[in-house]
Amino acid sequence: MKNLLYRLSHPAHTLAGLIRKFWFLFPSDAFYLRVIYYLEMGEKLNLDNPQKFTEKLQWLKLYDRKPIYTRMVDKITVKEYVSNIIGDRYIIPTLGIWNHFDEIDFSKLPDEFVLKTNHGSGGSGVIICHDKANFNYDLARKTLEDGLRRNTYYKYREWPYKNVTPRLFAEKLIGESSDKNVSLNDYKFYCFNGKPQIVMFSSGRFNNNLTFDYYNMNWEKLPLMWDKPNSDIVATKPSNFSEMIDICELLSKDIPHVRVDLYSVNNKVYFGEMTFFDASGYSKFEPANWNRLLGDFLKLPNRE
Repeated sequence: MKNLLYRLSHPAHTLAGLIRKFWFLFPSDAFYLRVIYYLEMGEKLNLDNPQKFTEKLQWLKLYDRKPIYTRMVDKITVKEYVSNIIGDRYIIPTLGIWNHFDEIDFSKLPDEFVLKTNHGSGGSGVIICHDKANFNYDLARKTLEDGLRRNTYYKYREWPYKNVTPRLFAEKLIGESSDKNVSLNDYKFYCFNGKPQIVMFSSGRFNNNLTFDYYNMNWEKLPLMWDKPNSDIVATKPSNFSEMIDICELLSKDIPHVRVDLYSVNNKVYFGEMTFFDASGYSKFEPANWNRLLGDFLKLPNRE
């Protein structure tokens, strides 16, 4: 009932979701993005002279299509890519790679692990196992097999995902507690041509209290809310924050915009993933002027 009421009270968003189900009726990427952007953001998409961050993300979907980006969004292949730049000490160990769930030999996995699809976004396609004896295999199979069938390109026109071969993989579980109310905090750096400008600190992932707080590179909390609510605290600055910044500068060099996600566990930094289109460029900023402020950081390259 709650979901139905939301859909009725947000007709434009509901229509956008319906159009995504019939994405195959829209062969033109540009036209498709214009329609979805108007429904989600309530304004026309300016692709001729974009100024806002969310507009520029749509522009990048269309005109910044480097083949290396496909390797960078694939959560399996990106590990080697990142390791070659900053070293394998930052890489979370991979425990196995498979094409489908039923290929997994769970007897060869530890009691705790993480299962993921290599092309999921927004936290989808992720299953955490704290104890194999109490693991819900049926739910994991359904979640991950459903995830394998999704392709972010077709519904959101995020080009880097178009040619990713869907696979499953297992990773070592880091920084988590067997208490599901305790979750791993992560740091998502918004980088522009090799320079991180703001970082989003995410906490409360699995206890129904997910919050996003934004800080500048001096670890000063910013008056910015985007996609999820803020917390009411100022988080402690990580002791290895400068190391994180150095990593982001190396990984985002010569890229107009990419979000670099890192973890800090027991004062050790781990690489998470790289994201080119946060929220696919459809979430609204509060206050709204942050859309233009971040847009000013993003210098668009020449059209390919």
